[in-house]
Amino acid sequence: MNGQGKSDRLVVPRKLPNKDGPRGLFAEGVEGRSLAKENLLMQNPPIGHRAAPGGQSAFERIRQAARRSKEVRFTALWHHVADVDRLRAQYLAIKRDSAPGVDGQTWRQYGENLEENLRDLSGRLHRGAYHAKPVRRVYIPKADGRQRPIGVPTLEDKIVQRSVAEVLSAVYETDFVGFSYGFRPRRRQHDALDALAVGIEWKNVNWVLDADIRGFFDTIDHGWLVKFVEHRIADRRVVRHIKKWLNAGVLEDGKRMQVEEGTPQGGSISPLLANIYLHYAFDLWADQWRKTQAHGDVIIVRYADDFVVGFEHQQDGLRFMEELKQRMRKFNLELHPDKTRLIEFGRHAADNRRKRGEGKPATFDFLGFTHSCSQTLKGRFCVLRQTMRKRLRAKLKAIKQALRERLHEPVRETAKWLRSVLLGHYQYYAVPRNSLALMAIRHWTTRIWYRTLRRRSQKTAMTWERLQLLAHQWLPLPRILHPYPSQRLGVIIQGKSRMR
Repeated sequence: MNGQGKSDRLVVPRKLPNKDGPRGLFAEGVEGRSLAKENLLMQNPPIGHRAAPGGQSAFERIRQAARRSKEVRFTALWHHVADVDRLRAQYLAIKRDSAPGVDGQTWRQYGENLEENLRDLSGRLHRGAYHAKPVRRVYIPKADGRQRPIGVPTLEDKIVQRSVAEVLSAVYETDFVGFSYGFRPRRRQHDALDALAVGIEWKNVNWVLDADIRGFFDTIDHGWLVKFVEHRIADRRVVRHIKKWLNAGVLEDGKRMQVEEGTPQGGSISPLLANIYLHYAFDLWADQWRKTQAHGDVIIVRYADDFVVGFEHQQDGLRFMEELKQRMRKFNLELHPDKTRLIEFGRHAADNRRKRGEGKPATFDFLGFTHSCSQTLKGRFCVLRQTMRKRLRAKLKAIKQALRERLHEPVRETAKWLRSVLLGHYQYYAVPRNSLALMAIRHWTTRIWYRTLRRRSQKTAMTWERLQLLAHQWLPLPRILHPYPSQRLGVIIQGKSRMR
């Protein structure tokens, strides 16, 4: 409660555009509208140690100011970042078994003297004595066999980055457009997938641009990124620390390397910085293009650096793609030539291609699913989403390798592990009309398990019949866990989203 006896907790109404008809399911979700501009500088009082109620109230004031004017620049945010209670909350939110950075400090070691460490960290942040350390670079395998570089910050860098990201999100969540889904609160990959499917099925989409930015996280231009941040953030301490993380460098094989561009994947603030970069480099431009340049319907769905754009007219798609290439070059970005293409796709694609004597419409991949043109049992057009083959093969390869490493573990322990692996896979891929792919991974997992158990001994008693009993007991049968896209999206936007 505040001094006037009123609660500090404020309820933020959902942003809902105008109501439309039964087809008012908009592929980009919901977007806010800006009000009259004001010449306002944020000067929030420190929240002290009242992290829960005070933090909510302070963030709400930031959101309201950001929502009132897209021109306001925030000058006093650092005291929110350096607050001990907020730092403690960010520490507790970090995974207990997360990899240590270059200093080797683990989550548990830091927590042995947590309060003193947090007070010391807060003091250094307030005094300007905090120094960012280089990230430790490690590599993880990608589905295509290549290696993805990941940066591992130190524990204190993780804490401070998370705190900065939380404070900045209060500003930028009011700015980000509705078709941006990656690394945002209360927005998941399945929300982007549903928005895309509904947009293609319900709007006049005949062509799809499947685009990918080559090495996006490694090519972000630091100068442009800082300029984009300064559009909204005038607190020099916030900007200075972002520069520290960008210039901290990378430690690989004991050698420190200075990085002139890019932001390491794995850093707690990297996803937000990436969204800020693409918000100005792509989102605002694309949204304006479809409103002023397109001659037909245009839908856009972006998740991080992977995005899909649907067009009613082929000419719109061709012009958009050429102008997008120029736009990307301006900001030191490049569309991946092998992963960017305009294909005929939509409710009329199969019929049109059949009349021209051409084959079936091409497919495209997005967020782990291969999207193709299909029909329901009643003959209505729908977007069929199936597990990408290379993702399925990569998963089976990983299971095979892990089973070999667990070769001499008790069968019961291995069975428990396999059960958790399959349940985790189902949790993401169990979407409507993807049953065959789900059954396939269970079938091949069973066969791989059987071959592994047969290798345990030359005289093994493991038979296929016995393995089938084990599989029946431990390996769950798949079932569809996600609703149809229009059902879930309809609940989220409550049928009030507008179609242009």
